[in-house]
Amino acid sequence: MTKDEDLSQFVRQHIGSVWALELLLLLRSNREKCWPAADLVREMRASAKLVAENLSSFERFGLAVLETNGWRFAPANAWLDSISARLAQAYRERPVSTIGMISRPDPVKSLAEAFKIKDGKHDQ
Repeated sequence: MTKDEDLSQFVRQHIGSVWALELLLLLRSNREKCWPAADLVREMRASAKLVAENLSSFERFGLAVLETNGWRFAPANAWLDSISARLAQAYRERPVSTIGMISRPDPVKSLAEAFKIKDGKHDQ
């Protein structure tokens, strides 16, 4: 897998939106700072729910931790640290193509899912 494919796969798997991308890069920009959730909401100009959902995802993925004073960028291993650095560089140099890596729901698949038969029976 090439470095670009590696980065693209990371983004598709762990970055669900531009909000998530911006939030991760904000945390990463000041690695030692612990951000209270309210400060992140204000800084991102986002809803508390959106910030909380992304922070929870980052925690599950090993990208951030919740400490007593707030959230902090804390990659669980060297690879996550390295890929996050590459993501920051790619976004700085090629923002449009980096945003293009973020997975978008397939409209045809979403429509098919809406009509999927549940439990082997049609809803009547």
